[in-house]
Amino acid sequence: MQDDLKAAEDYAGRLAFTRRHFFAKTSTGIGVAALASLLGPEAEASSNGLTGLPHFAAKAKRVIFLHQSGAPSQVDLFDYKPQLKKFQATELPESVRMGQRITGMTSGQSSLPVASSVFKFSQFGKNGTWLSELIPHHGKIVDDICLIKTVNTEAINHDPAITFIQTGSQQPGRPSLGSWVSYGLGSENHNLPAFVVLISQSSAVNVDQPLFSRLWGNGFLPSNHQGVNFRSSGDPVLYLSDPPGVDKATRRRILDTVATLNQRTAEAYGDPEIETRIAQYEMAYRMQTSVPELMDLSKESEATFEMYGPDSRKPGSYAANCLLARRLAERGVRFIQLYKRGWDQHNDLPRDLALQCKSVDQPSAALIQDLKQRGLLDDTLVVWGGEFGRTVYCQGKLTETNYGRDHHPRCFTMWMAGGGVKPGISHGETDDFCYNVASDPVHVHDVQATVLQCLGVDHKRLTFQFQGRHFRLTDVSGEVVKPILV
Repeated sequence: MQDDLKAAEDYAGRLAFTRRHFFAKTSTGIGVAALASLLGPEAEASSNGLTGLPHFAAKAKRVIFLHQSGAPSQVDLFDYKPQLKKFQATELPESVRMGQRITGMTSGQSSLPVASSVFKFSQFGKNGTWLSELIPHHGKIVDDICLIKTVNTEAINHDPAITFIQTGSQQPGRPSLGSWVSYGLGSENHNLPAFVVLISQSSAVNVDQPLFSRLWGNGFLPSNHQGVNFRSSGDPVLYLSDPPGVDKATRRRILDTVATLNQRTAEAYGDPEIETRIAQYEMAYRMQTSVPELMDLSKESEATFEMYGPDSRKPGSYAANCLLARRLAERGVRFIQLYKRGWDQHNDLPRDLALQCKSVDQPSAALIQDLKQRGLLDDTLVVWGGEFGRTVYCQGKLTETNYGRDHHPRCFTMWMAGGGVKPGISHGETDDFCYNVASDPVHVHDVQATVLQCLGVDHKRLTFQFQGRHFRLTDVSGEVVKPILV
């Protein structure tokens, strides 16, 4: 072992001596505090987050983001427009569209006929909130959630839109929301990642949109802030288990040797990514114990499984992942990103939307109820929504019982609940055609700024210097949606 260490050290000494190496080698003379100030606040990031954060008292300690990939139809679920019945099958008025761009999938249609929802709506809760018959379980939590009906975005196609809502930019490569939260606030649990990702597949018949790992990537932030995807079969985390023939003692010796080599290289070059690698190896070792315990649902009560629904015993289902999200929240995981695929209903919407809602409605409501009964909802922010909405006009052939809807970025519905958000209210109104915002618009950057606000973070002050510029999640815009906050 000593020979290996000496060889590594000699090799390091023969490499080019860069500016970074100079500062690393002279850091003792300069003083560690002075060097840290030269490198900027990003050098202070650790498992405990940045010094000085949170900026103010936080209402939420953690976030569960239930992203509905593909874009649920707000017209058929949350934004009740009974007057659309009288416009059924008529042309969408030009005074409503106002020349706004639409996708290439419907721009070639000879007509854009209005398609009112085939689903019935009923009123729920103290304020009589209208909800679709497809989501009856939401009626049980409507007094705990805040509906935001006027979320809007610039992106009109899936990849840029989901990239935008997840990273604050339509261009790939920026850090995700979870990575920013991990970077700023760190982790509450030494044995689990600060940022965990769970993926549930589509329940619809038609093909759904793909998901890319860059959506939970760290971008230019240190790599320990990227999301860790927990799988539903085999090892929950790839390469976490020891290979055949390697016992715990052997694994520990290997890690100690590699850590020593990495530490000497870090001292020689001052590369923070080497320190990150050391920390990640140690995290993986601890996760060999913490992850199996987390994933073991055998101690959950029968009543809990009944609350989340029949799919909650099926690994990888949305119901099982909602239950896991609660368990992760209990264990202090800072940001839990759950994706549900299958909401892209360009055709056969009545059939596929019903299938999606059947698998999503009960578990989503159960998660709120479960957090609430365990005293976790007060300091857990739950966010539900897609990357944009769906058009009021039909894509393809319109019949009395069937229709499709195209992408619609100008207004869609999301909801929030828990840490710092007013319960039982609706924010914003759309026009009579559910096509434009009528009052209180909420941009995607506003949503992101509000999430950070609930965590005690000023979105304008959480920055990272990269390529000569101070970047932030909300870029150069974003306003906190104060009316929805307690």
